[in-house]
Amino acid sequence: MTRISPERKSAALAKLLPPYNMTVASVAQMEGISEATLYNWRNQTKAEGKPVPGADKTPEQWPAEARLAVIIETATLSATELAEYCRKKGLYPEQIQRWKQAF
Repeated sequence: MTRISPERKSAALAKLLPPYNMTVASVAQMEGISEATLYNWRNQTKAEGKPVPGADKTPEQWPAEARLAVIIETATLSATELAEYCRKKGLYPEQIQRWKQAF
């Protein structure tokens, strides 16, 4: 079994968070690690009280930093590109509009 450095582990977990919001499957494939390993890392990090992505939070419950990252990422997108972005991230354009107004 290969030992993975803490830096690489942190970098892989960071790809699951905004602004990247990558899926566990895509990060696992990109990093050459199993999905189970990545899920274990995510659960360990969550147990330590650190922020991690997961199905237990809706986009409305995301921290302000994550919502701001989405606003910045989508600022220059056309309506078509915004719709595609929202489909990939599980968001609605209306949510992003509300977040913009709140900031």
